[in-house]
Amino acid sequence: MKRTLLAVAALCAVTFAHAADPVKIGFLVKQAEEPWFQDEWRYAEVAAKEKGFALVKIGIPNGEKTMAAIDNLAAQKAQGFVICAPDVKLGKAIERAAKRNNLKVVSVDDRLVDGSGKPIESIPHMGISGYQIGKQVGEGIIAEIKARKWNMADVGAIRVAYDQLPTAKERTTGAIDALKAAGFPAANIIDAPQAKTDTENAFNAANIALTKNARFKYWVAVGLNDEAVLGAVRAAEGRGIKADSMIGIGIGGAKAAENELNKPAVTAFFGSVLISAKEHGYQTSVNLVNWINGKATPPAEVLTKGMLMTRANQAEVRKAMGL
Repeated sequence: MKRTLLAVAALCAVTFAHAADPVKIGFLVKQAEEPWFQDEWRYAEVAAKEKGFALVKIGIPNGEKTMAAIDNLAAQKAQGFVICAPDVKLGKAIERAAKRNNLKVVSVDDRLVDGSGKPIESIPHMGISGYQIGKQVGEGIIAEIKARKWNMADVGAIRVAYDQLPTAKERTTGAIDALKAAGFPAANIIDAPQAKTDTENAFNAANIALTKNARFKYWVAVGLNDEAVLGAVRAAEGRGIKADSMIGIGIGGAKAAENELNKPAVTAFFGSVLISAKEHGYQTSVNLVNWINGKATPPAEVLTKGMLMTRANQAEVRKAMGL
């Protein structure tokens, strides 16, 4: 009898200890080296510290590592994960892997799609209104073109393109539509496809566009993110095009933009539509943990917005965005 009581007590102690374990979630991002994803992780860590859950950060640059990361989280006894996938078409495979491992999943930034390209409605998502943010870029460029009194016929527009990613296409389409709506000549818009979404590949793409279109007196540049526009600016600088002959507006407002806007010498990187990684890192994590704890299912879709930040207003914009 005594042994039985001891065994029951031991079992209860183990059960209690297990019940007291904090919730554990993963935060999986496609390009861990990029400042935006570093910021998302940083805010997710803030949430973990404040709310008392465990966080596992994993970079997933391809499909194979994505599937391995999900299995790894299950082995670590995680209960769910937030994910920005390297390819949104992995959506159904990610959903199956999550169900197989009994993990809840929330997507961030890029919405997961099925085989026909339709959003997977069963996976809650927090993203960015790519088209509207793109329009902010285009409208900001038009305002500066007018302020400089440029003749639009003399201006070439580089669209640093990464159309295989829906978010990227939405952003650049929004920017180009805003340019066209203001009377910008469609014939002056040059696509510059980049192989990857970083500054080096944007530089290479823009350099080709500049070489083939030397007829323009002025230039503007749009792209998926700050890195894309910075690549175009660097390519222009390499060809002797100075800040007074080019306008580049990026998207993100991360370290890349901050560093550029705070340089002593003005560059052609005019500004960035600041989107805050705080909500994307902090709130998605909290939403997922609340879901795991049975408190509330995350909203099916949340789209965040941005603000145009330039050298002149960056302090005010950062304050307004809670940074």
